[in-house]
Amino acid sequence: MTVQISPSILSADFARLAEEAAAVEGADWLHVDVMDNHFVPNLTLGVPVVEALGRATAIPLDCHLMIEQPDRWAPAFVEAGAGSVTFHAEAAAAPVKLAREIRAKGARASMALKPGTAVEPYEDLLPELDMLLIMTVEPGFGGQAFLDIMLPKIRRTRALIDRYGLQMWLQVDGGVSAETIERCAAAGADVFVAGSAVYGADDPAAAIRSLRDRATAARAH
Repeated sequence: MTVQISPSILSADFARLAEEAAAVEGADWLHVDVMDNHFVPNLTLGVPVVEALGRATAIPLDCHLMIEQPDRWAPAFVEAGAGSVTFHAEAAAAPVKLAREIRAKGARASMALKPGTAVEPYEDLLPELDMLLIMTVEPGFGGQAFLDIMLPKIRRTRALIDRYGLQMWLQVDGGVSAETIERCAAAGADVFVAGSAVYGADDPAAAIRSLRDRATAARAH
């Protein structure tokens, strides 16, 4: 799979979202963290901001729903213009039904797993997904340190994907930086969410190119 970089606007200046979206030229996706202050202890943004971002950028939106009742709310994010919608396994009441609904509405369906959630119980569900997100920090806040103990989980997930010959993406989110992206890529990830590593750089577009080069080289080996 080709390496993809998805900068997280959680690390951007919320007062200048249109300009911040323009600053990440060359990104494959723009990662939008949606938090409800219930599933995670933080509150960010919702459907109206996603709609506004969709009008402000040509970069497809990758919406990560860290919310309760995603079965109820996820379809609205597709309707708002998201190209990919991720719900959490820990929050979804009917993940297969939800994934199929997201796909039917025209977006890629993705499921996220918190650090403490094993992938193996969801093995049979993988064919219903376009992407699986392995959280490499506890969800809720940006700027956290990468959890190295997630690397074996990334490797196990890649092994499952390969075993079944699935054309699905494996995304990692949390503490992804120039120092950690190579380890994630070598373990089998191919889509990388990076917040402060991109938006904290003097040149966000150059940071994206550097991250992509590092991950591509690591996957080649």
